[in-house]
Amino acid sequence: MFTKILIANRGEIACRVIRTARAMGIKTVAVYSDADAQALHVSEADEAVHIGAAPAAESYLIADKIIAACKATGAEAVHPGYGFLSERASFVEALSAAGIAFIGPPAPAIAAMGDKIESKRRAKAAGVSVVPGFVGEITGTDHAVEIAGGIGYPVMMKASAGGGGKGMRLAWSEADVREGFDSVRREALASFGDDRVFIEKFVEQPRHIEIQLIGDQQGNILYLNERDCSIQRRHQKVVEEAPSPFVTPEMRKAMGEQAVALARNVGYFSAGTVEFIAGADRSFYFLEMNTRLQVEHPVTECITGLDLVELMIRVAAGEPLPLTQADVQLNGHAIETRVYAEDPYRGFLPSIGRLSRCQPPEAGPDEEGRLIRIDTGVVEGAEISMFYDPMIAKLITWGPTRADAIAAQADALDSYLIKGINHNIDFLAAIMQHDRFKAGSNVTTGFIAEEYPDGFHGAPVAPETRDALVAAAAIIHAETVAREQLIDGQLSGGGAIYGINWVVDLDGEQVQVEVTGEAGSHEIFIDGRDLIVQSGWRVGDSLFTGTINGNAIAISVARKGSFTLLTTRGAAHKARVLTPRAAELARHMIAKVPPDMSKYLLCPMPGLVVSIAVAEGDKVEAGQQLATVEAMKMENILRAEKAGVVAKLLAKAGDSLAVDAVIMEFEG
Repeated sequence: MFTKILIANRGEIACRVIRTARAMGIKTVAVYSDADAQALHVSEADEAVHIGAAPAAESYLIADKIIAACKATGAEAVHPGYGFLSERASFVEALSAAGIAFIGPPAPAIAAMGDKIESKRRAKAAGVSVVPGFVGEITGTDHAVEIAGGIGYPVMMKASAGGGGKGMRLAWSEADVREGFDSVRREALASFGDDRVFIEKFVEQPRHIEIQLIGDQQGNILYLNERDCSIQRRHQKVVEEAPSPFVTPEMRKAMGEQAVALARNVGYFSAGTVEFIAGADRSFYFLEMNTRLQVEHPVTECITGLDLVELMIRVAAGEPLPLTQADVQLNGHAIETRVYAEDPYRGFLPSIGRLSRCQPPEAGPDEEGRLIRIDTGVVEGAEISMFYDPMIAKLITWGPTRADAIAAQADALDSYLIKGINHNIDFLAAIMQHDRFKAGSNVTTGFIAEEYPDGFHGAPVAPETRDALVAAAAIIHAETVAREQLIDGQLSGGGAIYGINWVVDLDGEQVQVEVTGEAGSHEIFIDGRDLIVQSGWRVGDSLFTGTINGNAIAISVARKGSFTLLTTRGAAHKARVLTPRAAELARHMIAKVPPDMSKYLLCPMPGLVVSIAVAEGDKVEAGQQLATVEAMKMENILRAEKAGVVAKLLAKAGDSLAVDAVIMEFEG
């Protein structure tokens, strides 16, 4: 067994590998760029080596620097995590030449499966079902149009070396191909150093099902059940679960056996995942094989009881698998959500900056027999950089049933406190409450586009959530008033004296309440009903936790002007508490009208201007492309919301812009 390994990665996956290595008694070496000098994985490892500037192309993607770090520290093996160098056969060959073990599959298997075109050829040879498509190289846009027409729309254009949702475009027509093909090539080149693209038929009403594999160097290959990754946005997974509520035992066996056949065909060992797309009739087709550990591997670990990182390390050291296919368990249900630094209320635009508060829910088993697990690479005070993936954490919950796992997710998301940047917790919480998701039977990769066609504006408020918000607002105000009465030197002696009657203004709706009790235990009278609230909330706390009539609640609390912003169950709500007289007068207040910004094109996220598609004086039509901005390695096309004339250009290609910076102005 190895005594020291180097993790050629960063963030949560580096911390994840360090955790298992430490449990195995193996020393670890972290590598870091300028941007990651204070990162969590650096402090958690036994040693750390600086490898270059912030851009990945100058640090984490340079194989020679990784090998030099191994030699300098005496690391015997490298775990690549996912992304970066994890699926580069040339990196594995370079490690081998240097006498360093690779904790992953052999180079020929990576080469065969890492190229999406070659992988489809090998899948066909192994008897695996494949999606109809063109598996050769595409020479240009005209050739792409010809191919797409031959396959039949809709089609998907994909980077051959791609992954993680980058370098992908769905085309419903020739116009879509002509507009998107060059963008796919540019994204492919920027993200993977390879601009080859292939095109395949897009399966409508699809589900994304993947099979986790593990194999050893003695020829044993097992499938560890499936994961359902159908909840996606722009082909980026948002929610993953295991097992799939859609997959039958017969389907699981068929998919698993095909995945094993493909792995055997390419001489595979270590952890790997074969991804399939499944139709409503439970037909399934091969998409790709990821020759590495997946982001969503924790849900498989939760239902099987296996540590995939440990198995990878043992296999790389030459040990045989300690189990057979018959030993693979399927126990309970697990769900993973990806907590990202992005703003779901503004089209999921990336958010960068410092985590001024980062307080995750308590990990481990709860009183109801459910399990909460948090895989993260950041701590409070860390900075979410523009150079890397904006993941804050992976939140994993397990329960005896799918309903238990969903309920645990919803509770944990409510308890997750993040401040300083925008995040997607509201959106994730909304999905957990969505009837279609909870049913599980009709969840496709189109779920988000179909259920939120006009964007995300917060989850609808259930009656019990409304009660909790009103009660929390009333108690927060009661505690604040009680605290104010303790201030010395007030003209009235002990401060103003109030009765028990108040009006809670919640999102513009006024609710009359009576508040009695004292710190820790209050009785709230709302709409003819008594609510007994137990909470230890104190003035200044950012999280209101407790019970209402015995049911647990968790509500994020923040001040916003004269209002208190209360966030729970997938939405933020503005609340203020007034005396009955003040509430009556508030109805006559004139609402402030926000300024009209419709004559400006604003940069929706911090990013780099790739191109400006118009000139001053140009007439534009609604939907016309105006500019392209790159953020987090993704190109975002900005379009005109209505017809107009460009009056002034205030940005140019190559400019680095902040959020809401003005790109161009239109005539009045």
